[in-house]
Amino acid sequence: MNVIKTAIPDVLIFEPKVFGDERGFFMESFNQKVFEEAVGRKVEFVQDNHSKSTNGVLRGLHFQKKPHAQGKLVRCITGEVFDVAVDIRPESPTFGKWEGVYLSGENKRQLWIPEGFAHGFLVISAEADLLYKTTGYYRSDAESTILWNDPIIDIKWPCAPFILSEKDNNGISFKDFQGC
Repeated sequence: MNVIKTAIPDVLIFEPKVFGDERGFFMESFNQKVFEEAVGRKVEFVQDNHSKSTNGVLRGLHFQKKPHAQGKLVRCITGEVFDVAVDIRPESPTFGKWEGVYLSGENKRQLWIPEGFAHGFLVISAEADLLYKTTGYYRSDAESTILWNDPIIDIKWPCAPFILSEKDNNGISFKDFQGC
């Protein structure tokens, strides 16, 4: 497994070694020991999620409020997405910064988004399936959404138009989030 650092030190890309031939391929998609060595701490995943979306669907920027924050290990198994992590830890030197990574069934990369980050993605293929492990259970009372197009964060989404849920279209501004 190749571990790739990003501009935000706690956000990591995991790139598996893929062994393929005319029959298909084999890869180790997760290894607890390798993962924990890369992130520098013990991590326990408690929930697996699966999301299927069509072209142009933008989901996010979602997060769970403290003390129910979730870390996520995200991978796209079919199609392609532009996946984004936004640092929402006020004490962090990268507070308000974002990292965007293309994840696809073809490149088989995974993105580690630790607790204290908002997460979103845009489907750029006809459709996409995302699988992600979380370090905390989903709680509707802890759920929140930062506006996907907030001018302070200024994410450079790769294409438009977007298909958004009402919740995602009505997220809070980053400025209002900072007051939480």
